[in-house]
Amino acid sequence: MSQHKRALVSVDTRVARSGEAGYGAAMSGKEAIRERIWTLLETKKIARFPGAVGRIPNFIGAEACARQISDLPAWRSARVLKVNPDSPQRPIRQKALEEGKLIYMAVPRLRSDKPFIELDPRKLKCSPRAASSIGGAARYGRAVKLEEVKPIDLVVCGSVAVNRRGGRVGKGGGYSDLEFALLVEEGRIGSRTPVLTSVHPLQIVDDDLPMTIHDIPLSAIVTPEEIIKVEKSLRRPKGIYWGMLAAEKIDSIPVLKTRQSGRTR
Repeated sequence: MSQHKRALVSVDTRVARSGEAGYGAAMSGKEAIRERIWTLLETKKIARFPGAVGRIPNFIGAEACARQISDLPAWRSARVLKVNPDSPQRPIRQKALEEGKLIYMAVPRLRSDKPFIELDPRKLKCSPRAASSIGGAARYGRAVKLEEVKPIDLVVCGSVAVNRRGGRVGKGGGYSDLEFALLVEEGRIGSRTPVLTSVHPLQIVDDDLPMTIHDIPLSAIVTPEEIIKVEKSLRRPKGIYWGMLAAEKIDSIPVLKTRQSGRTR
């Protein structure tokens, strides 16, 4: 087995937090995968500025992914999207706005009591390209409370590594999972809402990925060359798993702090 394979071998099914050792092993396995993929993208000169490490890596071919996405029925029928704010998905955000789709992007680290930014192409006073950037969204979009978010037709998320069974590893902050969980609990994301990601082919691994109970599984993977549909989706998070959240993280996210207060009354 190659060094690359050894670094990526992990468990197949979701790892519930039945014990600190099991959860810690899953987190350690994810970090090994991140480091390997980040290094691979940098070595092969696929990563764009400012580099891959510590990020959802921007990659050569991201624009082609946005073109490929038109072939997905889920894309064509979607009117309201929840999209991550990272650079490789900017072409997808721009395309969505150009096609008249409404977008919700999370406020960085969910640090506001209005944790999402609504980008309504009918109301924007700028071009879709300008609004598709993080800065443009903050400037031209409208910050909204969780209950103001419209039902989501399609979720687009960023990834560091994925496999063809719908497993996904993010950059490690856990915010994408929290955004998803909040919208599930609010009834804005349903059990059948499609979830897709766009990646470079080098980010697709053959190995099993350590998916914990709060991780988001994928419905489809878009690359510059192909669309990979996941035939049998992994089980989705049912909401927020409070026992897995550190007190400091809850305190740093206003909407979580408010919800926790409501639970303890």
